[in-house]
Amino acid sequence: MLGLATGLARFPFNPALPLQAEARSRTCGSAVTIGLALDQHGCIAGIGMQISACAIGQASAALLAESAAGADAGSITTTTEALERWLVGEGPLPPWPGLAVLVPAREHTGRHGALLLPWKAACMALSSGAACG
Repeated sequence: MLGLATGLARFPFNPALPLQAEARSRTCGSAVTIGLALDQHGCIAGIGMQISACAIGQASAALLAESAAGADAGSITTTTEALERWLVGEGPLPPWPGLAVLVPAREHTGRHGALLLPWKAACMALSSGAACG
């Protein structure tokens, strides 16, 4: 997970990205600011983040950032909802690339908020875009 967290340096927050959101976890205090750009089809064409979170939250953010290009609001929302169900044992791990590395985090309920935070921030940013939802 730590290796993934260091990969976030490739996705720095860019205030020029048109779709932005900030989110904070009430359970652990983790925070993320995300910026997104969409292409003409409503798919993610650019992503940047500033995140203050544990290694689990940072790894989750890195997995989102590394495979976000080409995803649309529907796939981000579907993955976020599936992650929420998986964390409480009500469904399988979503098929997003690399998420299997987060399996050990499932038993640490205090870290669930940090794991979900970048995904929820992305959903918030996407919901502010005219081409989304």
